[in-house]
Amino acid sequence: MARRRSSASAPADAELLLPRPPGVIRQFWARHPLFTDIVVALIGLAVALTTAGPIGTDGADPGAAFHIVSMVIALAAAASLMLRRRWPLLPYALAVLLQLVMLAYPSAAGSPLLILSMYAVAVYGSSRLCWIAYGIGMGAIAAVGGLGVLVGAVDLQAALNALLAAAVVALVGALVGINIGNRKRYLEAVIDRSRQLVVERDQQAQLAAADERARIAREMHDVVSHSLTVIVALAEGAAATPDVDRARGAMEAAAGTAREALTEMRTMLGVLRDGDVDAPLAPLAPVSPYDVVAAAQRAGYPALLVVTGAADLSEPAQYAIGRIVQEGVTNAMRHAPSASAIRVSIDHGTEATTVTVRNDRAEPSSAAGGFGLRGIAERTAHIGGTLSAGPDGAGGWELVATIPATASDADDDAVPPLAREDDR
Repeated sequence: MARRRSSASAPADAELLLPRPPGVIRQFWARHPLFTDIVVALIGLAVALTTAGPIGTDGADPGAAFHIVSMVIALAAAASLMLRRRWPLLPYALAVLLQLVMLAYPSAAGSPLLILSMYAVAVYGSSRLCWIAYGIGMGAIAAVGGLGVLVGAVDLQAALNALLAAAVVALVGALVGINIGNRKRYLEAVIDRSRQLVVERDQQAQLAAADERARIAREMHDVVSHSLTVIVALAEGAAATPDVDRARGAMEAAAGTAREALTEMRTMLGVLRDGDVDAPLAPLAPVSPYDVVAAAQRAGYPALLVVTGAADLSEPAQYAIGRIVQEGVTNAMRHAPSASAIRVSIDHGTEATTVTVRNDRAEPSSAAGGFGLRGIAERTAHIGGTLSAGPDGAGGWELVATIPATASDADDDAVPPLAREDDR
């Protein structure tokens, strides 16, 4: 798992541009942790072998058993330094146990293993854990020393000297370890937060790219789908009529629709190619519902537009209304070619504007859902409106959109689904 984590964070570390750690020796220790652990364990072993025994010659010898026990504990404490990164309390517990055994010696001094083990607790554990371990260890030494004094096994002066020596030695290791450990943890937290910021930046860039692709797909669909539907209808009408003048008029109308589509496409592509990052990804003017209905009428469809009331809507709301009308009329032309009426109504109320596109004789379709209704649903949701589309119960189709009078171009992440899904 460590290899996976290091490999996963390697690209992020490369982008962080971290400075190289100072000092050749420090870099060597950091790159070779196992060798470092072995050296520390050997130093601890050398210290243990020289201190796990009587310091002076005054007093009685506690016996060979105490020598053997102290040597075994000293060796175990030195070997446990190899595991100090994972279990920092283990070498400290053995060092305290060694100090307790050494109370039997007349001139026992504080074991230097306490410095190494206390330092390991502070660096690889935490400052709080270090002080807790320090208090428990010194309390244990004081309790055992006091008990030894009460039973007459340990001299009072020797017990006080041992406690004071152990407290000073362990305190030195604790203070140095807390200083280095806090700095180590602070740097790790800063680097970890920097990695998170790099990952979040990449995720935000991906989300922004996905959002831009969705917006481009909506624009492309709105421009291409409606224009091609009108052009196809005009071309089919021109091919079906024997009247040369009507056929010529239909083809001229198809050519005009194609020119308008090209102009709108060039406008959109020009915005995409613009170097200004704040350039809006939208045509320069909203789509007029009157032009949409007029294009359908020129193609021979019985389209009718009814507008009631008046409202001073924002440009995003006007643009959404135009696209909703365009999509509704396009779907009616495509899926209800024999419709007797395509009625578009725009009702400007005091609190909201309601757009309704209704047609009869809708033909069932088995095709998968397209981008049209999904796109206008997203547009409506972005300005705080609602959209529903589906059969009207009388063999026709109805699309209803409600847009608040105070609609604005808000970035709404949650896009509600259509109230009634269709196959268009």
